[in-house]
Amino acid sequence: VLKVLSHIDSILRSPRAPPLIYRRSKGPVQNYTKENGQECGFEHLPLTIEMWADQLTALKDLHRSLRKLSLELVPWHTADPQDNRESIRVEDLQFVVDAILEEIENKEKNSQTPSLPTLCAIVSHFQKLFDVNSLSGVYPRMNEVYTKLGEMTNAMRNLHELLELDSSAPPTVVVDTVGKLCDIINENVTEQVQQLLGTQDIHSIIKKLEEHECFFPPFQALIQDLLCLLEISNLDDILPTVRNLK
Repeated sequence: VLKVLSHIDSILRSPRAPPLIYRRSKGPVQNYTKENGQECGFEHLPLTIEMWADQLTALKDLHRSLRKLSLELVPWHTADPQDNRESIRVEDLQFVVDAILEEIENKEKNSQTPSLPTLCAIVSHFQKLFDVNSLSGVYPRMNEVYTKLGEMTNAMRNLHELLELDSSAPPTVVVDTVGKLCDIINENVTEQVQQLLGTQDIHSIIKKLEEHECFFPPFQALIQDLLCLLEISNLDDILPTVRNLK
């Protein structure tokens, strides 16, 4: 008996043994003593073995609870014919947990794939946004939108480079910059017209333009007649030709 108890005690004290959880025993504790009345040091064995027996019983209860959970989450999994056996191993519990986890992972993967109603809603929304009346017109309009988007992207990229803007500048900045350049060009054109006509007053500019419209047609007709009479084609040749007629 002492040899068996010593072997059990060595198992309890080995590194592979689970942590000991002591609790009050349900029955009286027996003290194993030697012939001379001294204790043998095995007093903890009944408590430990009793605790292990309770844990094995609880293991079966845990397996039963996991099976109920499995039937709720994965009801299509058939019951294991060994579920009703007396002894339950940790591997059995691990198998049930792995089956549940695998099903949850598969559901998460499948949830990333849009359903048919979602796809129909996306197509319908595209038709509303781009005025497509039929399903047959969806693909051509998609190609058209893709082409226009590519052209717009290239145009914006070129404008960024020409205007020396950062590539991250939004379209509003590009439009504002182009508008400022147009204002500068318009101001330069106005200044050039004012310098050409010799006046700064807009009303004077209009008056001079009206005078030009009155004067230029008769002057142009006169020049054309001279070119025909003198049988020449360049304005610069009119004066030398007239001098030669003297």
